[in-house]
Amino acid sequence: MCATMALGLLVLVMVIGVSATLPSQVINCSSGSNNCTVTNSYGTFSDRTTCRVAAAVYPLDEMELLHAVSNASMKKQKMKVVTVYSHGMTKISCPGGPSGTGLAISTERLNHVASIDSASMRITVESGITMSRIVDAAAQVGLAVSHSPYWLGLTLGGVLSTGGHGSSLFGKGSAVHEYVVGMRIVVPSPEPINGYYARIVDLAEDDPDLLAAKVSLGVLGIISQVTLQLEPMFKRSITNRVSLDADFENTIATFGETTEYGDITWYPSQAKVVYRDDFRVHTSIAGDGNNDLFPPQLSLLVESARAVEETFEAMGNSKGKCLLSKIQVTAALQGGGALKNGGDLLGFTGYPVIGNQSKMQGSESCMKGTDDELLTACPWDPQIKGPFFHQTAFSIPLANATSFFVDVKKLRDMDPTALCGAELYGGFLTRFVRESTAYLGKTTDSFQIDMTYYRSRDPNEPRLHEDVFEEIEQMAFFKYNGLPHWGKNRNVGFHGVRDKLGPKGDMFIQVMERYDPDGLLSSEWTDGILGLRGAGVLIEKNGCALEGLCICSMHEHCAPHKGYYCRQGRVFTEARVCRKIDISQANRMDDACWDHADDLSRVWDVNGMVHP
Repeated sequence: MCATMALGLLVLVMVIGVSATLPSQVINCSSGSNNCTVTNSYGTFSDRTTCRVAAAVYPLDEMELLHAVSNASMKKQKMKVVTVYSHGMTKISCPGGPSGTGLAISTERLNHVASIDSASMRITVESGITMSRIVDAAAQVGLAVSHSPYWLGLTLGGVLSTGGHGSSLFGKGSAVHEYVVGMRIVVPSPEPINGYYARIVDLAEDDPDLLAAKVSLGVLGIISQVTLQLEPMFKRSITNRVSLDADFENTIATFGETTEYGDITWYPSQAKVVYRDDFRVHTSIAGDGNNDLFPPQLSLLVESARAVEETFEAMGNSKGKCLLSKIQVTAALQGGGALKNGGDLLGFTGYPVIGNQSKMQGSESCMKGTDDELLTACPWDPQIKGPFFHQTAFSIPLANATSFFVDVKKLRDMDPTALCGAELYGGFLTRFVRESTAYLGKTTDSFQIDMTYYRSRDPNEPRLHEDVFEEIEQMAFFKYNGLPHWGKNRNVGFHGVRDKLGPKGDMFIQVMERYDPDGLLSSEWTDGILGLRGAGVLIEKNGCALEGLCICSMHEHCAPHKGYYCRQGRVFTEARVCRKIDISQANRMDDACWDHADDLSRVWDVNGMVHP
């Protein structure tokens, strides 16, 4: 979960003391710890299928984790790690093999700080601990976590497995894995070692295998402990600067290169850009601010907002979405967004907002405090009928920033109301990530876009301006060769990603096959991402393009009975998108046969590229 979701609904925020609602369990078993289902914090995976496992285990320490992996390995049983809240949108936490036969290994109880060395400024923690607890533990001894995702409710193991990051091109960059200096993982063993069909691998800072382990999709081994490099506590000074979007596409690279913690939020229908001028300052500078991006929100208001959005969708009312997004954005910006100058009581009093890194880098307050039994909640909590959304998240080489945004502006200008729906969820959030040392990390200095937008609870129901969002998605991944965020995205975003990784992808596979030769930690999903064992990520069936399970190649992949037909993109003409048109236009398109016999002149290959 990123800041877009929080900022988009910030106008609805009403914090009730220190109350909150704890998330529901993501593992549910019908018979003790057997016959279980696994889900995520949103209540559904990107393909809406149910993940069933034979059993779940909850190891308390590394030895119990070794036992769990050994027992599964001895039986050749597929297994996967499931974090306590499981914020991944894909099926990365679902074991492979036939449904109901795998093992879920929860890291919920592996949540302790093992040690903090103030002299070396290093902290060693278990993999199931949340980023929030790491940040707090470091702050207690005057140290800071250099970078983190904005949502601190993620576990460290989950962050590392999916390449989680903040925003910066300075130093080593904003990816958490760049600050890993040690890791202990438990891996399966085909043959017994000291009585176990598993072994513990201790990876030091200079071990080349650490480059594979620190972003691994969970297929290399199960992380037991991680050591992170910290730094002395510092403060950050933040000012949100609003500008019109004329020529903003030419400022992106320079802004990222000169603003250590900055990000950019674009509200395309309002032609408005918010630059977050965010710099480090010395701790002697006055200020006790905090950045509460994710406060608890009144469930009733969150549900009401969703009901209004569903009404706009049913009525085809884009202008209603535009009006609501303008109200939300205006209110959020006037109130300082999520920033507060002196804690909850003082609130926002003006810029700059200055505070310790530990209070400015993110939050998770919507699930902290006394349980108030759903009076408030995190807005995406499936226990309430709040937002239900797609999230397309991709990184594109920084050198292509101008071209990408020029293309999206062309789409915007064709219908300025088309992207209001994204503004309800915080607009286009742009963060910055450096080229990574990790094999599955970023292949070059990049800007990352998070685009969150409406998803119907009915998988066969198209949404307003379906075609525009699909064209941006395909443009990002296939015209600009974007890399997906490993923990987000619809299936389309992962199509052909193996080849985008280049030689580093091959190096990762070599390590993976050495650590887990039987593929017990792999699944059909990770095989599809990595291009292994003949697996793929696209699923073709009626309506598949509505959910991003496929790229449409025939009308039935859209919703022709509701007026949505497969058409080519308007700016990125190689895109194939579901567009609402009248029946006469559909008939003319069929006469042209562009998407039938003649369309064979342009086909999507397995790498996601278009060839003449």
